[in-house]
Amino acid sequence: FFYHHFSTKQFVATAAVLFCLTAATFADEAKKAVDHDTSEKAFKVMEAAYDMLAYKGDYSATVTLVIDKPNKPQENIQFKIFERINKDQMTMVQLFPEADKGTGYLRDGDNFWTYDPISRKFTHSSLKDELGDSDVKVDDVTNDKNKWRTNFEVTEFREDKLGKYDVYVVSVHAITSAPSYENSTYYVRKDVNVLLKEEDFSGTNRLMRTILMPKYTKVPQGYVATQTIVRDELNKGEQTQQIVSELTFDALPDKIFTKAYLEGLN
Repeated sequence: FFYHHFSTKQFVATAAVLFCLTAATFADEAKKAVDHDTSEKAFKVMEAAYDMLAYKGDYSATVTLVIDKPNKPQENIQFKIFERINKDQMTMVQLFPEADKGTGYLRDGDNFWTYDPISRKFTHSSLKDELGDSDVKVDDVTNDKNKWRTNFEVTEFREDKLGKYDVYVVSVHAITSAPSYENSTYYVRKDVNVLLKEEDFSGTNRLMRTILMPKYTKVPQGYVATQTIVRDELNKGEQTQQIVSELTFDALPDKIFTKAYLEGLN
C-alpha cells in the first residue's frame, strides 16, 4: 500500500482513504444478482453512506500515516492536504520526515504533479498510470455516488452485527471494467449510515485488502473518518493507519491549487 520512499502513488492513496472483522467467505463460483427490490435497497444504503461524508466542497487537514511492516521499524509520515472535491483538485505538502519536508503533490482531474523542492522541478504523471500497481485504485478516488448503479450488481444484501454495531452488509460484483476489484463487501452502520469496513476480493475471490474505519467525527458538514486502517491481506502484518486532524471546511483560495503555490513554500 505504501512504500518506503514516498511517491505519487502514495499521494493518491492518502487522499483516497480519506473517503472507506471477520473475513467474508465466497464460493468459487460467481454469486447471482439479487432481485430488483433488494438491489434497490442496497444501492440506497451505499448512496446514503456517500451522502453522510463531510467531504463535499473545500477542506484542509493534517494527515498522519503510521506504517507497520513485519521486522521493520514503524514509519511515520505527515502531510498537509488541501482539496476541492467538486473539481477534483488537490494539493498536498509533506511535513515529516524532515528529509522529505516540502515535497509537494498537485492534482487536477486525472493529471498530477510531484514537486521536488531541492531541484525545484515538477514531474507530471497520469492518475490512472500511477494507480496501476498500488493497492489504491482509480475507483477509490472517484467522488461519484452514481458509480454503484453504473458499475455493479448487488449479489447480497443482509443485516448483521459488526462488533457492537448493527450493520447492513452489501456485496457487489463488477459489471463493467471500471471497478478495480470484481467483488467487494461493505459494512454500513444502520443507525448512522457510515461505512465501517470494506473488503476487496480478486477475480478468484481471494481477499486482497481490508479497510477499517473505527473512528468517525461529526462536523456540521457531515461525518469524517478520523482513523482509517488499510490492511494488505496478501502480506500479513502490513498495514497503514491514517489519522486525520486539524480539519477545516473553509473555502480555499484558488492559488493553493497551483504550481506557484508549491514553489512559494520553499
